[in-house]
Amino acid sequence: MHKPPEKFGGDLSSLWRLNVLPPLRRLSWWWWWWLVVIPDPNDPNKCRQLMVLWSTKDAPKVRVNDYDWMPEGRFHIDQDGGHTLPGMVCAWWYDGEEMYEPYLIREARIAALDSEHPMWPGSGEFPGAGAVVPVTEDDLSMGLSDDGSHFWIHCKGGSDAIADGAPKKFEFRITPLTEAASSAAYSNNVFGKGMGYDIIRLHACSAEGLVDEEAVQGTAYFQKVTVQAPSVPWFWGFLHFSDGTYLDWFIPHASFSMTARDERAWKLRDVIRAPLRTAGLLHDEKRGRSEKFERCEVELLLPEDGEFDSHGTHLPRFKIRLWNGRTQIGIQVRAVSRAHWTFDQPTRAGLVSHLTYNEYPLNVEEITILDEKGIRTHDDFEWIHGNAEHAWGLLH
Repeated sequence: MHKPPEKFGGDLSSLWRLNVLPPLRRLSWWWWWWLVVIPDPNDPNKCRQLMVLWSTKDAPKVRVNDYDWMPEGRFHIDQDGGHTLPGMVCAWWYDGEEMYEPYLIREARIAALDSEHPMWPGSGEFPGAGAVVPVTEDDLSMGLSDDGSHFWIHCKGGSDAIADGAPKKFEFRITPLTEAASSAAYSNNVFGKGMGYDIIRLHACSAEGLVDEEAVQGTAYFQKVTVQAPSVPWFWGFLHFSDGTYLDWFIPHASFSMTARDERAWKLRDVIRAPLRTAGLLHDEKRGRSEKFERCEVELLLPEDGEFDSHGTHLPRFKIRLWNGRTQIGIQVRAVSRAHWTFDQPTRAGLVSHLTYNEYPLNVEEITILDEKGIRTHDDFEWIHGNAEHAWGLLH
């Protein structure tokens, strides 16, 4: 792997702004989202994972799992561009054996400001520096340093998760991993009637920090998202490779699972689906190039006997295939645990819309990367770790 960049690249100028698109009542949803992957130094097939989310939604009421969230007011923007918003900080923690979800679910007023704001304590030399700071007694902040060299993440667990054996706190310093994977990837699209999305991603970064007092190292994925459209079912996932390579896939789709309102991770109505879009991305560190894929397939495999999460729910396998004119990739992954979040939002005529959102830490069972220079398999990497999402329902 090449020497990591000293600073994060790409356009991060809108990282702390939520007013890129005009909000739509009940549809607009904003979040900053980190997922930290910590490989097990004693077993390359295992890892630990932490997800932290800072979020708000333009809706009068949303039921998140068993928590009724009724945001007080809408977000406010001062004359210098600083945001204050009614939000939530949520997290889950997978320690390699047990899933703690929620590790944290905390309602809070949240401040977001960039380095051009008069309240920013630094010089503002790096475009994109800034922070998200929940107003709570605990430090649950996240931000990008004044020189653009690193992000920080601070997270403390809820009392129930800590009582069940989860760590009390996490502190991470996130730095660039490679130029391709640690440069901001920006995408924006407006469909009509104000609906659309605005997304910033950092596909792979280096992470080091503390789990309580234990020093750890790993990788991290980040996205800042504005979405204002009905949330349809989707498959998404990413893999981080030991040499700095990155891979992801994304398939939003229409299926009978749009009518599902239960939390079961496997149901027959998932079998038939019509992709609305297929996409994938490979930052190939060995080949020194990035490749996009417009052809992608995800097959949800019937779980085998004995594969359950801590709630007794079957854990799925996924078979993924991506290909373009030069490279073909085939993967089979197995979910080793599950974190799931349910969202119920009142809509028109007294109806309630629903979304179940699942995140699965993965074990990579098989992988083949075939291009004009040869074939690579799992044996060509010290470790491969990642996470897959599967969501169903229709939130509107």
